[in-house]
Amino acid sequence: MSQQINEQQQYVSLPYFGIPKLIPYIRPHYKRILGMVITCLIGSGLGVLLPLFQQYAINHFVALGTLDTMGWFVLLYLTIIVAQAAINTWCSYIGGEIEMYMTRDLRRAGFNHLQTLSFSYFNQNSVGYIHSRIMSDTNRIGGLISWSLMDGVGNITYMVGIFVAMLLLNWKLALIVLLIVPVASAAAAFFEGKLIKLNRRVRELNSRISSNFNEGITGAKTTKTLVAEERMSENFNGTSREMTHTAVHTSHYRQLFGSTITFASYMAVSLVLWRGGHITMQQLMTLGTLSAFTTYAMNLMEPIQWTVNAISDLITVQVNVERFTRLMETESDVADTPEVIEKYGDTFHPKKENWEPLHGDIEFRDVSFKYPDGDEYILEHFDLKVPQGTNVAIVGETGAGKSTLVNLVCRFFEPTEGQILIDGRDARERSQLWLHSNIGYVLQTPHLFSGSVRDNLLYGRPDATQEEMDAAVKSVHADQVIARMDKGYDSDVGEGGDLLSTGEKQLLSFARAILADPRIFVLDEATSSIDTVTEKLIQDAIDHLMKGRTSFVIAHRLSTIRQADVILVVSDGKIIERGTHKELMKQKGAYYNLYTRQFQEEAMQQF
Repeated sequence: MSQQINEQQQYVSLPYFGIPKLIPYIRPHYKRILGMVITCLIGSGLGVLLPLFQQYAINHFVALGTLDTMGWFVLLYLTIIVAQAAINTWCSYIGGEIEMYMTRDLRRAGFNHLQTLSFSYFNQNSVGYIHSRIMSDTNRIGGLISWSLMDGVGNITYMVGIFVAMLLLNWKLALIVLLIVPVASAAAAFFEGKLIKLNRRVRELNSRISSNFNEGITGAKTTKTLVAEERMSENFNGTSREMTHTAVHTSHYRQLFGSTITFASYMAVSLVLWRGGHITMQQLMTLGTLSAFTTYAMNLMEPIQWTVNAISDLITVQVNVERFTRLMETESDVADTPEVIEKYGDTFHPKKENWEPLHGDIEFRDVSFKYPDGDEYILEHFDLKVPQGTNVAIVGETGAGKSTLVNLVCRFFEPTEGQILIDGRDARERSQLWLHSNIGYVLQTPHLFSGSVRDNLLYGRPDATQEEMDAAVKSVHADQVIARMDKGYDSDVGEGGDLLSTGEKQLLSFARAILADPRIFVLDEATSSIDTVTEKLIQDAIDHLMKGRTSFVIAHRLSTIRQADVILVVSDGKIIERGTHKELMKQKGAYYNLYTRQFQEEAMQQF
């Protein structure tokens, strides 16, 4: 919440409403934008001409009582109307294209940029916050560049055209009408200021309602077990009532705004009829000119209203522009150097022909580390050599910091000091994509992408054959899961794999990692959601598959890592013990206490 308040405070100081920051995204569409501006200018210019036809008709046909040349006049009038309608339609067509393409490009740029950011960004920003930047903010910016620009150009041109036309017809009467403009503009600015604040509050309340609604659905089981239905309903209804009250208040202001503009229009018409009538009676102005003036006076207030609306939209969208550009200006805590990118390519343009094979020798050399948003060192002057094929197990209490070492190995974070060497070279001398392409990572909480089983397996290796997929799923006994599904490999797993149990998702995650044939395996408590029988089968398969590969296992059940080459015991983010299972048991320290306690708990569960 504090971050959102700061954003609202900062946008006011943006120069030129922040538009210069959008120029790189506007530039590819300049031809469409220029075409829209030109067509809007022509359409508005034709709109200014229409009352002059009215003037001509009254002066030359009605006043003289003749229909000579009436046919040509009607034909020309209809031609202007059709041309204006066609031009306005074309302008709207271009505006729609600009909105869609601009929004697409902004979202694509934002999403691609997110792929380059490190884990720390996602740790510090919620999913809802990031989603709003990519979806809501880009949508409003696209609307600003298209419809707000079109309305602004069209209405300002029309308003200026009306001023010029009235001054040419009768400058004294025009000045009288123009007295209404400052009053109408001031009233419009006042109401728009109120509406901006009210609309902002409505959006905030709408976000809270969406959040409450989401919690009510995703947390339905928890709500029922805690018997919290009444409290959830009260929270939702309270926010809903406040939003309804604010929305009704906003509607009242909007209606009052419209009524004020309508009143100003009729005041302008009244002034024209009052003063213009006198001038016409004195035969200083024709009846046709009075009629054209009346039409101009009536139409003058509408572009003023639209212009104020466009300006208020521009002011409101400043927040969206600032938030989106702030995302695009965010630099990753973990980034390849220009020299590395030049040789190995980047995330979206890899130069795989320059990638060396990865063997799996890893060394921590005098590594100290603290998280970007932290003050305390998690590791200090840490050294560890992990030869190729070594199995490293990391154990400790929940929240002890077991994932820190793994995150550094995978280069999700950079060491604050020191080096991490991969095959004898600093990891920063080669690309992140090269390293990540050689890592198989299975999380404690498995995640599957929306789509079929086959789609999810191919994320691990897009060019895998059916035989290779069969071998991968059989190696971890995931073939039994697929066999139970209606369409086999083509069965839908649901959003995030929600159509499968946690254990089934975990088995498919194992198969996906194995299919990738990585040189480094990382198992982050990967068997904690699997029953003990299946875990034993998978453990045997993993032991076989990991031969010759470097592996890091964050263990939940200590009985599964007794054969590890080295066990690291973590407490409060520090490595307090290291050694083999036998060595650590002899020390009778932290590992000994963890192991014996867990062994006793498992023994008690058998009775």
